[in-house]
Amino acid sequence: MSDEEPELEPTEEVAQAPGEPLKSIVEARAHGWRVDHYLVRLYPNFSRAAFQRVLEDDGVLINGLPVKMSRRLRVNDCIEFRLPEEPDRTLPPEDIPLNILYDDDALIVINKSANMIVHPGRGNYLGTLAGALQFHFDRLSDVAGKFRAGIVHRLDRDTSGVLVVAKDNTVHHHLSRQFEERTVEKEYRAITWGELSFDRDYIETHVRVSNRNRERMMVCPEGNNSRHAATFYEVLERFNGFSFVRLCPQTGRTHQLRVHMHHLGHPIVADRLYEGNSSLSLSELVEGVSEDDDEVLMSRQALHALKLGFDHPVTGQRMEFEAPLPDDFQRTLDAIRKYRTKPARVAPVRR
Repeated sequence: MSDEEPELEPTEEVAQAPGEPLKSIVEARAHGWRVDHYLVRLYPNFSRAAFQRVLEDDGVLINGLPVKMSRRLRVNDCIEFRLPEEPDRTLPPEDIPLNILYDDDALIVINKSANMIVHPGRGNYLGTLAGALQFHFDRLSDVAGKFRAGIVHRLDRDTSGVLVVAKDNTVHHHLSRQFEERTVEKEYRAITWGELSFDRDYIETHVRVSNRNRERMMVCPEGNNSRHAATFYEVLERFNGFSFVRLCPQTGRTHQLRVHMHHLGHPIVADRLYEGNSSLSLSELVEGVSEDDDEVLMSRQALHALKLGFDHPVTGQRMEFEAPLPDDFQRTLDAIRKYRTKPARVAPVRR
């Protein structure tokens, strides 16, 4: 989401014995995914490497035929497979402080800090939000598996802000449906390099994984496993060399806001993956700062999930939550206001 997408819900409970044959029909949102990626999203307690070993042993059939792990899925493909012999290590609860904005019998709303991974992956098993949730709460949904207990949607590791967590499976399904039907209202704040051409605009593209760097997404033509991505932006403040921007994603593609700002030529400040630098220092704002007086203002991408609005799955009441700008973001914005302020101007609005 985060600009991250809602978690893919398993089509089967992970209660079968390892080696027992299972069957799954590919849904529309998984069209174009690699089969190993799909299986690990269905069964998060098993690693991709574990499923790849099953594939190498011809333990996965699609429409009755054995396939390689690179096989791309199509809607309504019938996958027959068996689970790996042993699941990955269990997720230990971790006593990590959480900034809880709201908590009731159905859900929790968290103000996620920067530098926190939402759930384990790629060898990062410790220090995750999922581990902290296991420690602080006795009851969480298990729709997406033990590694993602309660997790309905994600934020990037270095994106701070509002995130909702489900306490049971009914609530999880209800919230996931709202994300899929795009009735969840999401609003972000970002500091970007340069000055955008318009005061507000609607960005509509297709995106897919980059050919050059599999960690990055890229804007591309429609087709070839691309996915539609749409973002509304509004410039809140203009500065010499920077913009303070309101971002409202209309879809929830991976890295959507980051890749859209990069595509416009105004990447988010300190975005290592898309901007190239992982920090912003005071000396980059004002000349003549000595080495002793210099300081790092921002050491992660300047992106914050400010607001999240949704219907409460039990009461039906519309709820909106806001996480104030974190200290590093506010400090950076204050410094830019101090050293890079410029006279206001009227910019054209795209019709």
